[in-house]
Amino acid sequence: MSIVIHHNPACGTSRNVLEIIRNFVGEPTVIEYLDTGWTRPQLQALFAMAGITPRDALRTSKSPAQELGLTDPSITDDALLDAMIEHPVLVNRPIVCTPKGAALCRPSEKVFDLLDIKSGASFTKEDGEVVTAP
Repeated sequence: MSIVIHHNPACGTSRNVLEIIRNFVGEPTVIEYLDTGWTRPQLQALFAMAGITPRDALRTSKSPAQELGLTDPSITDDALLDAMIEHPVLVNRPIVCTPKGAALCRPSEKVFDLLDIKSGASFTKEDGEVVTAP
């Protein structure tokens, strides 16, 4: 299995994760999910691999989640999945899949857990913050 990143190029966190992967491992498969969209089986598989629920993956800032009433805790996972398929921006990013597993990589340094990188290796993010592999 190669490394796959579900990426939004307009997101700084997503850009940082992509650059961490490129700098330490090589070129991943990049899926710009705002262009390609999602399928229900794809989201269900990604969330299961990452050990998260649709609610965990719901992007509430800079998305229509609140306007659509999706922040209400009574909204079901099925309803959230339906909304994520209709509005791909509702899925928080980036989601990275590697042979070690999958994760929603927020903050960006969370991607280190999915990569074979020497402990102590560092990366300077776009904003100048230096992050170090555990």
